[in-house]
Amino acid sequence: MGPTVSEVETPLRVMSLHALAYCHRLFYLEEVEEIRVADDRVYAGRELHASLAADEEGEQTQLELADPELGLFGKVDAIRRRDGSLLPYEHKRGRCRRGDSGPEAWPSDRLQVLAYAALIASGTSQAVVEGRIRYHADNVTVRVPFDDAARAELAAAIATARRLRESTERPPIAANERLCARCSLAPVCLPEEVRQAEDADHEPLRLFPPDRDGTSLHVLKPGATVGRSGQELVVRYTDGTPEDRNPVRELDAVLLHGYSQITTQALHLCHDHDVAVHWLTTSGRYLTSAGTSAGQVQRRLRQYRALADEATCLRLAKALVRAKIEGQHRYLLRASRGDDAAREAMLPDLILMRSALASIESAPDRDSLRGLEGSAAVGYFRGLAKLINPTVPESLHYTTRNRRPPVDRFNAILGFGYALLQTAVARAILAAGLEPSLGFFHTPRSAAHPLVLDLLELFRVPLWDMVLIGSLNRNQWDPEADFVATKAKVWLSDAGRAKAIGLFESRLDETWKHPVVGYSLSYSRTIELEARLLEKEWTGEPGLFARMRLR
Repeated sequence: MGPTVSEVETPLRVMSLHALAYCHRLFYLEEVEEIRVADDRVYAGRELHASLAADEEGEQTQLELADPELGLFGKVDAIRRRDGSLLPYEHKRGRCRRGDSGPEAWPSDRLQVLAYAALIASGTSQAVVEGRIRYHADNVTVRVPFDDAARAELAAAIATARRLRESTERPPIAANERLCARCSLAPVCLPEEVRQAEDADHEPLRLFPPDRDGTSLHVLKPGATVGRSGQELVVRYTDGTPEDRNPVRELDAVLLHGYSQITTQALHLCHDHDVAVHWLTTSGRYLTSAGTSAGQVQRRLRQYRALADEATCLRLAKALVRAKIEGQHRYLLRASRGDDAAREAMLPDLILMRSALASIESAPDRDSLRGLEGSAAVGYFRGLAKLINPTVPESLHYTTRNRRPPVDRFNAILGFGYALLQTAVARAILAAGLEPSLGFFHTPRSAAHPLVLDLLELFRVPLWDMVLIGSLNRNQWDPEADFVATKAKVWLSDAGRAKAIGLFESRLDETWKHPVVGYSLSYSRTIELEARLLEKEWTGEPGLFARMRLR
């Protein structure tokens, strides 16, 4: 008798057993956390199966099979009859395994075809003596006997899969590094980064993608509506501007500013293609987001458990504040290099920041850290003001930090850029499956999510402060055309918002060499990487979060 399962248990996909035999962590990410990524190899496999849909022998192909007793379901490539017996037939585009006695099936392929053999035997009540796997790259067919040993192997695999599915803990990364190099979920699992955290001398193989998957669609004009036409998002305007058509596969996010709108049909299309939608006010204040959330329960349970612990929160907060202040300090030093007068003028500010840095390790609680971070911020912004060239119009200079609403042009640009950054960080946190409302440093006090504000602190300097000072010193801002000013408030005009968005999006696409993991990637991907490294702090693989620094 084969393995049985009660009717109340959720059946397993046969493909999940393929993942289980390949790597227990891959099985857990796909089946428990429901993270699935189709890479080039997956698409190539689908093309192979599509080309074989019309079987040359006229036998039944792509047959759905299920058995509640076995607790399995799946779609076999083909069922054939040989010597009076039915057998499952699987197609693989790659090469077979080479054993001492000749061609062999890979363990994951073997387990998959055994599961189909069990389903055929159960569903037809006929004997199934073997399964066969066709490896097209080698033009080789491998036979897999379905005997008592194979049945025991299948039963053990199903039992392991059920045990893993009941756990809230991720299995460790694969011991065999070569498996990770071919895994579609390596950008989520980050096995090489884990190995580096465990061994400082390990040279990580780059498995994390360098660039973002698409571009961001910003909809700025009031009354504009984002609709759907086939597989495109179409922006239609009320002022006679020609409509703007955007293939959804080329986008990674839609940002609706002010009173622009999106239809239900367009939202469905965004959801189906994992394109997040974000709403911001006209002045750039972040409001909310809509994105996919399937399979995030296990990840969020771990986050809740970790961030309910004060010691964990304090440890992460110290790492964050240290990274932020060191980044600010390094930027002021770097930007004033060669300018002795500017360096001399900001010396008191630098001393204030160094004093805050020296006190971080001994801070007894998060309130004390917030005080140190605030003290360093005072010195930083005073120093930042000294980096603006005298040739910049006086109305664009910094005098004091103010917001909600900003009352001068510098703070209007600064706040709008921070809002764009907040949205980019929110995208990364949602992509990592984390709960943005549960942070470890900021406290809930507004519509802004604490975890988003936490992670944002790492990127203020490189993604907007540096961009802002550079654009001011290049005289890219027009004090009149780029702003709308009243006695009570200053905000960016349509031209100013478009300019800020252009600067920010260009910065997201710029690449830099991460000083810890040692490979180059865009700033957009850096934000996502940091969100995923943060999650590892409470999944048993700490050591790399908040270690990025300006050179």
